[in-house]
Amino acid sequence: MFAVIETGGKQYKVNEGDVIFVEKLEAEAGDTVTFDRVLALSDGDGIRTGSPILDGAKVTANVVKNGKGKKIYVMTYKPKKNEKKKNGHRQPYTKVQIDKIEG
Repeated sequence: MFAVIETGGKQYKVNEGDVIFVEKLEAEAGDTVTFDRVLALSDGDGIRTGSPILDGAKVTANVVKNGKGKKIYVMTYKPKKNEKKKNGHRQPYTKVQIDKIEG
């Protein structure tokens, strides 16, 4: 059984017990979050898709931790002007473990 959920503008295919990294959520480690934007749901019989979301389907997950990803460096410059700028960015994330898929 798997589900396709949407959170943070991205879509994730999840099974029960999976650990995924999603865009930062307003939840602390140890909290339980519910994803109710389920786009597709599959069980032993077949697959059901919503238009765009399925009614009554939800995925519950446990927040493992919040953190930041690896640093990404961005370099901009203007040729012949001796103008350079180096920026760094660390994207925040939330690590969640999928507990239950209902639908």
